[in-house]
Amino acid sequence: MTTSLQDGQSAAGRAAARDSPLAAQVCGAAQGRGDARDLAPAPWLHARALLPPPDATRGCAADRRKKKDLDVLEMPSIPNPFPELCCSPFTSVLSAGLFPKANSRKKQVIKVYSEDETSRALEVPSDITARDVCQLLILKNHYIDDHSWTLFEHLPHVALERTIEDHELVIEVLSNWGMEEENKLYFRKNYAKYEFFKNPMYFFPEHMVSFATETNGEISPTQILQMFLSSSTYPEIHGFLHSKEQGKKSWKKIYFLLRRSGLYFSTKGTSKEPRHLQFFSEFGNSDIYVSLAGKKKHGAPTNYGFCFKPNKAGGPRDLKMLCAEEEQSRMCWVTAIRLLKYGMQLYQNYMHPYQGRSGYSSQSISPMRSISENSLVAMDFSGQKTRVIENPTEALSVAVEEGLAWRKKGCLRLGSHGSPTASSQSSATNMAIHRSQPWFHHKISREEAQRLIIQQGLVDGVFLVRDSQSNPKTFVLSMSHGQKIKHFQIIPVEDDGEMFHTLDDGHTRFTDLIQLVEFYQLNKGVLPCKLKHYCARIAL
Repeated sequence: MTTSLQDGQSAAGRAAARDSPLAAQVCGAAQGRGDARDLAPAPWLHARALLPPPDATRGCAADRRKKKDLDVLEMPSIPNPFPELCCSPFTSVLSAGLFPKANSRKKQVIKVYSEDETSRALEVPSDITARDVCQLLILKNHYIDDHSWTLFEHLPHVALERTIEDHELVIEVLSNWGMEEENKLYFRKNYAKYEFFKNPMYFFPEHMVSFATETNGEISPTQILQMFLSSSTYPEIHGFLHSKEQGKKSWKKIYFLLRRSGLYFSTKGTSKEPRHLQFFSEFGNSDIYVSLAGKKKHGAPTNYGFCFKPNKAGGPRDLKMLCAEEEQSRMCWVTAIRLLKYGMQLYQNYMHPYQGRSGYSSQSISPMRSISENSLVAMDFSGQKTRVIENPTEALSVAVEEGLAWRKKGCLRLGSHGSPTASSQSSATNMAIHRSQPWFHHKISREEAQRLIIQQGLVDGVFLVRDSQSNPKTFVLSMSHGQKIKHFQIIPVEDDGEMFHTLDDGHTRFTDLIQLVEFYQLNKGVLPCKLKHYCARIAL
């Protein structure tokens, strides 16, 4: 029986030697000094150590154990270079190292603000992305996800703000804040976040784009965008910018050149020769911010300022301030820097908005519309038999007529009380019904309306309706088109004792502002484009 036990020991040692080089060393030492069962760093032999030795060999085993203990005491202790091999054979090393449990992730409380300064505290894991935070707030507040919700980093002490990219880790952004800074995270819509993928011609004007290598023929804006995402060729953005000198309050107009390696400025006019170019800033260790109050806070010559700020906490002296002549120029510079810094990651964020790192995938997020809503069709119930309206133009006209008829019936119900003042009450109700709409902003100024539209993106069709400051009885429609903000006055018109609203001197009249907005959402009319996205202040 003793012989069979030793054979089993030799078989175990040979099997362990085949599995690992370290196991071969351990088993070789065991054969030189006696029983391999007594060596602690051999976990694959622990199961055999549970077998009780025979009575005939128990005394010999005890003697050998005492002798080996004395030898071990004389040898210096050598740290085990592979501690993971000393774990239990029933424990999975891969599951502990490569697949951590969700409960093991550290959590942190963050506070997110909305435009009306209401806030909400969220307990989030350390690896949560900006897109995942937006998804949480969308679900908690029951908002419709149109992929425009964005997280912003706001620095009030220097009046700067930037879009936190969807793939960025929020906790890393917060770790760069100084203890004395009162920075905030804002949650609101940004319709222009990925607009350059849809309409690149608005973001890369011809006079600001050139190419390092000679190209045959004209380059379309789509090809320019593809060059930004590739690694072989790249376009150059160039133009004049106002730069604030370090440690001074003065601004100087200089010719700048943006390349993949960084931002440079020319020391001699518009020369692009290497000996005349001087390095200004790079993108790897800094972020691009937009100035919110450039004239007031930094004495900038225009309100279209932006700057480079190091990732680590730093003071105002570390900021590299720049200022463009117009909004289109600033948008071109900022968009090109974002593309050069993140490249294909931005395109992946645009194409796959639900790919998060912290587990908030598309499977755990409800769709924007249900399957039944996506499969709705227009039906005609006017005849004896119902039919499906297949012509889109006919379906749209029927929907508009049905909506106008329903609203007319509603106005009649509001005014049919049999009193002589029913008509005036109906008009008063129609005048005030718009105040509950998210696109209506009461007595805000022209400058405040422009600021709200710029914050939510200079995309064609972004709009809001507000009270007129010059005429208390009228309203103003403020909208974005061609990266400019335009204002249209809504004038009240009286006809047969009823009040109407119009934008075209009475040619098209509406009983209330809701009807007016719904009409111009479907028809361009006298406006430069249809109304697409309303600018709203949401509350958390």
